[in-house]
Amino acid sequence: MCKIFSKSLMFVSFTLFLQGIFFLVGDKSVIIEYTLIDIQSSSIIMTFLFDWMSMLFMSFVLFISSMVIFYSDEYMGGDLNLNRFILLVIMFVLSMMLLIISPNLISILLGWDGLGLVSYCLVIYYQNVKSFNAGMLTALSNRIGDVALLISIAWMLNFGSWSFIYYLDFLKLDSNMKLISMLVVLAAMTKSAQIPFSSWLPAAMAAPTPVSSLVHSSTLVTAGVYLMIRFNFVFSESLKIGFALIASLTMFMSGLGANFEFDLKKIIALSTLSQLGLMMSILVLGSYKLAFFHLLTHALFKALLFMCAGSIIHSMNNCQDIRYMGNLINQMPVVCIYFNICNFSLCGLPFFSGFYSKDLIVEVLSMSFLNLLIYSLFYISIGLTVCYSFRLSYYSLIGTMNYISLNCLEEHEEEMLKGMTGLILTVIFSGSMLMWLVFPSPSFICLPFFLKIMTLLMIIAGMFIGYELAKFKINYKLKSFSNLTLSSFLAMMWNMPVISTLGVNYYPVFSGDLYLKNFDQGWMEFYGGQNLSIKLKFYAKILQLMSNNHLKVFFLLMIFWLMVILLIF
Repeated sequence: MCKIFSKSLMFVSFTLFLQGIFFLVGDKSVIIEYTLIDIQSSSIIMTFLFDWMSMLFMSFVLFISSMVIFYSDEYMGGDLNLNRFILLVIMFVLSMMLLIISPNLISILLGWDGLGLVSYCLVIYYQNVKSFNAGMLTALSNRIGDVALLISIAWMLNFGSWSFIYYLDFLKLDSNMKLISMLVVLAAMTKSAQIPFSSWLPAAMAAPTPVSSLVHSSTLVTAGVYLMIRFNFVFSESLKIGFALIASLTMFMSGLGANFEFDLKKIIALSTLSQLGLMMSILVLGSYKLAFFHLLTHALFKALLFMCAGSIIHSMNNCQDIRYMGNLINQMPVVCIYFNICNFSLCGLPFFSGFYSKDLIVEVLSMSFLNLLIYSLFYISIGLTVCYSFRLSYYSLIGTMNYISLNCLEEHEEEMLKGMTGLILTVIFSGSMLMWLVFPSPSFICLPFFLKIMTLLMIIAGMFIGYELAKFKINYKLKSFSNLTLSSFLAMMWNMPVISTLGVNYYPVFSGDLYLKNFDQGWMEFYGGQNLSIKLKFYAKILQLMSNNHLKVFFLLMIFWLMVILLIF
């Protein structure tokens, strides 16, 4: 089943890539409308948009999916429900396809919700408490974005159609329609895990590694970026500046957090968050093509990075703590070569694929009119990326052996290596290839010498700081341990997971307990139903006593009234 799906997805991916190049060179796009139901003057029409952007993106998603499925055959080999897992992955990819080719908010919501639902099923795949908690956090965080999309669908009723692609110019002019752009930004923030919705992204690492590879490269988290690329023409200036600040802070926060994290998969997840912040910030600053370019190059090296991490975890008997790794370069040379190539690409080292998009983004940023805060956050975040990448390499690849056990540390996984080798060439060459395709006419960026080499300086500084931070002696005394409070605060992503989980959970439960004791079983008992029923029973007994002895009562009352009358007169 794995091989059939892998080969068919690869074929479709190659076809779509050629079609995408044809559309890009000829500047063509095709809109297909299919009428589902026609009732008198109302029609329900399914619309699909095929342009160079959707074609290239679909091609990359399918290519990565085919490699991941091929890789899963051995990685998930011991799983009894492998076919179920593969079908879930295919459903995931199909939801993403629907989202990519939809210029209509209703069909976008179908793909968007499909991603949310299937991602929940995949995150809880291992069926333990940690997975269930992570899955619930992922699903509920993404529901906020779904609600935002539903409200924008309701607001689009003002136009008479949900195909937003026809109304983009009108949306920009109409002041009442700014609400839709704000809602779309909110939806994209939840799906792409920007502050304050960042905590679900590292938590989603509870999923199997092939799923992480797919989710963090080209599907779930990039859905928000892709939606914003489609809507990028309608954002107001104030919204752009506000969102640029949020995206830059996300980039900075995740870069800091990754430097204090010890879980291999979580470090790579936080690096994804950092790159999403980079894409989002350059997108709202006006360069949507640059954001798309970085989206594609990042998808390839991030997928391979997760595959390498999965191979290391698989060989180390499911241990994910980087402190137990070391000297892997001797035991797993090919995996470590691939791992390092992806790390260098992520850092933006010259002439790797990540360099072409990252360097261009930073140079375009340097030419823009921006405040110093966003500018400095950008450059510091680039330094932090290199910092945690080198820290990761130092811990896992070089140094002495820190293994829990020395068994099964060899590259015996032929299928997994084949899946990884299928991606490595694209990781190396995709940057320059996409550069020629997406930006056919070269743009000349004139900057002062210091600004021109600023990226390189930050990379070198990041290497040095990363190495210094990671060094530990025989007694494991890390530099980060000297200030434990600050280290734990930064490692916990500025306490965001606590706010997202206990923050929305603990205080409502605590106040509910308070209400129960003081009101429901306290004063409300006295002034409410319980006391009222006691009083009513008491008065009912008196009335019953009177009605049972009505003749005696009648005579008594007669005597009483006679005495009253005599007293008055």
